[in-house]
Amino acid sequence: MRRCPKSPLLFRGGGWGWWSALLLAACSPAKAPEEAPAAVQPNNATYGTDANLAASKPDAILRYADHPRGFAELRVPQGKGPFPLAVIYHGGCWKTGIASQAYMAPLATRWQQLGIATLNVDYREVGDGGGWPGSFKDWAASARLIDEVAAKYPIDRARVTLAGHSAGALPAQWLARADGPGGPVGARSALKVRGSIVLDGPGDVGAEQPAFDALCQFSAVEPFMGAAPAADPARYAAISPATRAPELAQILFVQAKLPAPSAATQAALARDGGTVTVRENAGASHFAIITPGNPVYEANEAAMLAVIK
Repeated sequence: MRRCPKSPLLFRGGGWGWWSALLLAACSPAKAPEEAPAAVQPNNATYGTDANLAASKPDAILRYADHPRGFAELRVPQGKGPFPLAVIYHGGCWKTGIASQAYMAPLATRWQQLGIATLNVDYREVGDGGGWPGSFKDWAASARLIDEVAAKYPIDRARVTLAGHSAGALPAQWLARADGPGGPVGARSALKVRGSIVLDGPGDVGAEQPAFDALCQFSAVEPFMGAAPAADPARYAAISPATRAPELAQILFVQAKLPAPSAATQAALARDGGTVTVRENAGASHFAIITPGNPVYEANEAAMLAVIK
């Protein structure tokens, strides 16, 4: 099966850039592990990072759902452990055909090299069963892999961090909060994790809709939510930190194209006693902050590791 691509492709634009005239090489010939599912592959060849680090082969492909995208790649460091665990959620503006977990694999590999176990999660988006509530169902189901991994591998369950790039910022915060009956999957308890790292993503999807849609270069929020804010304010309120804060000790925002969350959003995120830190990287690309070896990533790596470890 032709895979497009296993390793991220070259990207040097200042934004998403999929409307640009970049011409890139063909798909990587590398094969996925034998147990890997036939996952949906992105149609957009320009979406990705500077490929400064080749992705390592996952130690295991773990399934959390029956559909093709219901899986996560597990990478475990060498040594005895116990290791902290970072659960990684990719971006792509919640629109199928733009991205998958593949472009986050170099970051997962870098953290693996630094003694951090990683779960790199794929999930459904608008166009293949995702959006409200399908993506949320996938995120909730994928979170159950954490205890499975901790039971079978040398993982420190007390040191679990959720990390999300761009659109993946939403599960990296939403999973750590409880929901009432009006939530996207109904009433649920907060996932017990220590921290969250947001990599150029929103802190409040509804409040930051204009900025996020501008980043995506198309209307991303309303198709994902299934309604405009004015048409269904309760739906947006159900996932807003202003309604209910995530239960986290630390939240780190590493921003580039997106501005820092507003003071009101930061206060809401910290309402239950968590610490919110924002690192802004003016002029940096959306992908530089997740690219091992890129100077922008290097400037922020220590802050990320401080949350994870």
